[in-house]
Amino acid sequence: MESWVRFLVLFLACLLPGLVESRIRHYKFNVVLKNTTRLCSTKPIVTINGRFPGPTLYAREDDTVLVKVTNHVKYNVSIHWHGVRQLQTGWADGPAYITQCPIPPGQSYVYNFTITGQRGTLLWHAHILWLRATVHGALVILPKRGVPYPFPAPHKEVNVILAEWWKSDTEAVINQALSSGVAPNVSDAHTINGHPGSVANCSSQGGFTLPVENGKTYLLRIINAALNEELFFKIAGHKLTIVEVDATYVKPFKTDTIVIAPGQTTNALITANQNSGKYLVAASPFMDSPIAVDNLTATATLHYSGTLASTPTTLTNPPPQNATQVANNFINSLKSLNSKKFPAKVPLKIDHNLLFTVGLGINPCPTCKAGNGSRVVASVNNVTFVMPTTALLQAHVFNISGVFTTDFPGNPPNTFNFSGGPSANASMATTNGTKLYRLAYNSTVQLVLQDTGTIAPENHPVHLHGFNFYAVGRGVGNYNPNKDPKKFNLVDPVERNTVGVPSGGWAAIRFQADNPGVWFLHCHLEVHTTWGLKMAFLVDNGKGPNESILPPPSDLPKC
Repeated sequence: MESWVRFLVLFLACLLPGLVESRIRHYKFNVVLKNTTRLCSTKPIVTINGRFPGPTLYAREDDTVLVKVTNHVKYNVSIHWHGVRQLQTGWADGPAYITQCPIPPGQSYVYNFTITGQRGTLLWHAHILWLRATVHGALVILPKRGVPYPFPAPHKEVNVILAEWWKSDTEAVINQALSSGVAPNVSDAHTINGHPGSVANCSSQGGFTLPVENGKTYLLRIINAALNEELFFKIAGHKLTIVEVDATYVKPFKTDTIVIAPGQTTNALITANQNSGKYLVAASPFMDSPIAVDNLTATATLHYSGTLASTPTTLTNPPPQNATQVANNFINSLKSLNSKKFPAKVPLKIDHNLLFTVGLGINPCPTCKAGNGSRVVASVNNVTFVMPTTALLQAHVFNISGVFTTDFPGNPPNTFNFSGGPSANASMATTNGTKLYRLAYNSTVQLVLQDTGTIAPENHPVHLHGFNFYAVGRGVGNYNPNKDPKKFNLVDPVERNTVGVPSGGWAAIRFQADNPGVWFLHCHLEVHTTWGLKMAFLVDNGKGPNESILPPPSDLPKC
């Protein structure tokens, strides 16, 4: 009998390979507190399964993933699968009060989604409060079985997760800032795979070690899971060949330094082609505005096999903190692979031409003593987003009135010298609202994100949920709608889910609204999200069930 069953399975595998190639992958995420020591100081942190960083979630293209998240801590929790398209499955996207009510203490929710047409490195992280400081991990999507990478197969693959560490409780850090009206304290260290590396006044602090064999090539899956800081990453004496960003293949190029913003991922090949020894790995901040950052460099070690532990480490100097040109060189080198198998399908006909200003403002706050009766806020097109108490997607699907409006402005309400300093037309004050911008299914969008210098120009890594987009252009100063589009790259622009809006400049993206639901757009610097630099697109259903959002799962949390 068993032989007949085996024969039938093999026969079906040959006859219908598509049916048996994809599989269902089950994961259990328990949200628990864990006492953790860094910088010679111990504190309880919120983790998944007691691990920091959290466990890696592996899947293949077209697999279905079911993650049962059970909340054992005092905070409400939700998890976002950053960069996963979530086609028709907005209920599994994760941002609290946008696509779901959060998971209350003591309860569970199963995130159920299929990874359609995606492969590469993404990340998962908490999407409520500041919990993603420690609740994050890698999401590795392998190509379909038997499908090779479009670059030489590496000897080994290694996840490299960059993050920040506070000695204080991060929830206390942001709560104190919100009550005072001023910026929160910066982190005390950066980390590489959970470790800051060598730190002054803390000799017991170890670092991550990356073991390599001479002549072998390794694929580094680099993830920036930091809350608030863009980072440079480099390895002493070695070149990195960039082959992918945000789970999309790029034309390979060599560099010694990458720049990576929170929410972004970069896959890089490194060949162990130097003299045997130990080489410094460095992650340091990039900030080209007069804004306070954690200036500590996180370190790790690239360790050739056979090298004695006592061997001195070959060092490298990280770029200066304000090395704009180093960052620009990297960003401008990114081009879509645009091959026959992986074409760049850039929308050429545009239905919605949008201009969104992104920046900071100041609103009255009588109780904010540290802010002298004012508080720092952030906005998109001068609207500081007010988080609802009912999830927007539920309000949309079930026609619950009074939760949001669909009058988000497609252009700034006031025109002024956006990238300049304060001016007569540039009001420091913002308006408050829970406003969405409505899109018809399959409509095409060009969105120009313009930084403002009303308080201070700053680089904003802006993340769009539910879509990939093409970064067709960027520049410094104010976007010129007559001149700048002539310089757009509409042939092989890089495809991403998180784009860096340059300090005092602009970035233009294009996407097709082929995913019904409510999709969050926000700055991935958590402090700016907290302050209100966020909005959402409402994409209507198309025709029939294949172009409509699926019904909500029965265990969807309630507000």
